[in-house]
Amino acid sequence: MTQLQRPTPSHAPMRQFPVEKGEILVGGVALTRLTARVGQTPFYAYDRDLLTRRVAALRAALPPVLKLHYAMKANPMPALVGHMARLVDGIDVASGGELKIALDAGAKPRETSFAGPGKQRAEMQQAVAAGILINIESFREVRELASISEQTGNRARIAVRVNPDFELKSSGMRMGGGAKQFGVDAEQVPELLAEIGRLGLGFEGFHLFAGSQNLKPEAIVEAQSKSYELALRLAEAAPSPVRFLNLGGGFGIPYFPGEQPLDLAPIGAGLASIVDRASRQLPEAELVLELGRYLVGEAGIYVTRIVDRKISRGHCYLITDGGLHHHLSASGNFGQVIRKNYPVAIGNRMASSEQETVSVVGPLCTPLDLLADRMELATAEVGDLVVIFQSGAYGFTASPQAFLGHPACAEVLV
Repeated sequence: MTQLQRPTPSHAPMRQFPVEKGEILVGGVALTRLTARVGQTPFYAYDRDLLTRRVAALRAALPPVLKLHYAMKANPMPALVGHMARLVDGIDVASGGELKIALDAGAKPRETSFAGPGKQRAEMQQAVAAGILINIESFREVRELASISEQTGNRARIAVRVNPDFELKSSGMRMGGGAKQFGVDAEQVPELLAEIGRLGLGFEGFHLFAGSQNLKPEAIVEAQSKSYELALRLAEAAPSPVRFLNLGGGFGIPYFPGEQPLDLAPIGAGLASIVDRASRQLPEAELVLELGRYLVGEAGIYVTRIVDRKISRGHCYLITDGGLHHHLSASGNFGQVIRKNYPVAIGNRMASSEQETVSVVGPLCTPLDLLADRMELATAEVGDLVVIFQSGAYGFTASPQAFLGHPACAEVLV
């Protein structure tokens, strides 16, 4: 009996970047011209119009009273942060260094928050002086902030980051539920709230972040509903009314074969229900959605030039001047259990009908330096430009750029 072969799943279409005369356009600029303008390869390019359109589409799908925050750890490029600061309601930082970038870029201190499990005293002093909201992640941080407030005369603004007693199902990275380094376990929060009240710190609300990179709307809706219910219960022990409730994010983008874009409609409906309830049950609270990857990930590409083409035992390798040292996640070494290919194209041969199965590898002396493994791509030659899509988040700053001493990568906002 002949066994039917299942078709190999393909990547979701990458239609966000138009094609003209066989070349990808970024910000309306043809790829080869943009490369000449940048003056080097490899580089990351981010399309500011795509960033603007993503925020607008998200606002149209979600309740209008819901605030949008950009989690800048996804991409802290200063020019990009400055652009995002004008589009969203607030910026979320994860270090003192990110705080400086955010404030330099025009972020409003009142709408800026700081999360992270290992905040140093100097960073907390920066945050208190700036007047931003600090998401508490341990009892130590409460004591440190009480000391800083007393020494400086500036009352710390704080929210409690809660490690919930549930996880975001089908999440690419789970950041809540079970034993975690993030936040304070939900069962310990009432004791922490009592300490906050005793020390006279400026309690404002709660921050919950159950996970990230999720493409199942039903899982996100369930996590948001559970987060709201948990915050409602914890509010009973709070030293003052809740004025801030960050429901986290978790919205994913399609990276790998078989994945499809996230359907926002059920998420919008679920959040509308939460907003309605909160207007009665937590009337002073501003509800916040914190997103990073979803806002910027699809607006960026990584561009690297082919410097050699070689055949090894019948298989073609395209060797490029960029690799895992610039784009660790595309190489599969940034948390993937099983390596899968990002969407990849020969960016200056988009109209070519000639295809071949190739592997794209970088210049590093390690077999881990693999950007595309046995993919069908347009037949390419030395000098052509390889484009890796979905590269606007966790790329440049999430990669070991000093590894093996190769030249640095560039970034541009177009």
